[in-house]
This record gives sequence, C-alpha cells and structure tokens, in this order.
Amino acid sequence: MTQSILDFLRGVIVQYGYWAVGGALLLENTGIPVPGETILLLASFLAYSEHDLRLSGIIVVGTIAATLGDNLGFALGYYGGRRLLERYQSFFRIQKATVERGERLFARYGSTTIFFARFVFGMRIIAGPLAGVLRMPWKRFLFFNFMGAALWVSVISSVGYFFGRHWERLAGGMKRFDIIVALVVLFIAIFLWWRNRRANAGASSE
Repeated sequence: MTQSILDFLRGVIVQYGYWAVGGALLLENTGIPVPGETILLLASFLAYSEHDLRLSGIIVVGTIAATLGDNLGFALGYYGGRRLLERYQSFFRIQKATVERGERLFARYGSTTIFFARFVFGMRIIAGPLAGVLRMPWKRFLFFNFMGAALWVSVISSVGYFFGRHWERLAGGMKRFDIIVALVVLFIAIFLWWRNRRANAGASSE
C-alpha cells in the first residue's frame, strides 16, 4: 500500500514537475488536506537524485503556491465566516481541538501565529481560513504569511535535498531506485511522526 502511494506521488512529480509541487501546496494551504509537505520533501529529494528539478525552483514555486493558497483560505474564512469554518471542519474531519488550539495561538501571539503556523501540526491547513474568520487585517496577514511560507518551504525543501545529497554514500552499490525511494518514505514518515509528536506534546502541556 505504501509503495503504491509512493509510486503514484513519484509519478506525479516526475510527470508534472513544478506544477505538482505548486498544486499540492496551493491546495494544502487553501485548507484542503492533501500531502503537500510529503510531496515537497520527495520533490526535493528527486531534485538531487534525478536532476529534473532544481532546489531553487522548488523553493520559489513552493513559496508562491503556499502564499497564494493561504490567501485563498483567508478569503474563504473572511467571507464565509464561522458557519463555513464549521462546515469545513466537519467535511474534512478536522478535529475540534485543532481549531481551538489555533484560536488560542491567535489570541496569545496574534499575527505572528501565521508565521509559525506551518510548523505546528494541523495548523498549516486551517491557519488561512481561521485568520479570515477572526478578521485579521489582510496586509498584516499577507506579510507574515509570505515570510512564514518562505521559511517553511526553504526548511522542508532543504531537508529533502540534504538527504538526497548524502544518500549516495549510504546507498553504496544500490542500483534500483525503488529501494532508495522506499527508504526515503521511511525517512519522511519518521520526520513527520517526530514533528507531530512534538506538536501534540506541546498542546497537551498547555
């Protein structure tokens, strides 16, 4: 099952390149739960291992797509209001605790929440719509949104590329790319699990 999903994602990235990266991040940051972060990591790995994509191109496309996606999410939340947020939460099975955590972060840290939202488990998807519902000033939202997107995309892309750059030493005599990619998925899963565990631990301590 994991291998088939992996093959699908790899095929999408190989076929559509930057469009796949941009589309995934656009949808995810608009508020649709697609595996944008996983695609970003995998694309960055492929940028080194297969050279069809460039790290700089991934960062530029990813930053623009993430910024635009969050702005679309902001508009949906701003004009749709709390009722739309509740329907969205129900439709995509977003946990109530995730929304409540977001509201606590906005109340405590204000606009800077947008800057760090992408690094908090569950917040990347709902940050834009929630900021709109809470009527954050758009110009302030746009600034922190762009800065946060640039940092998040750069960090995640660099992780994938760094892993790809050092993989050749670890791979040794491996020649089958599917084995390499399978291990990349394991790395990605461990990375996401570790980050989600930290986020959940932080939420439980509040």
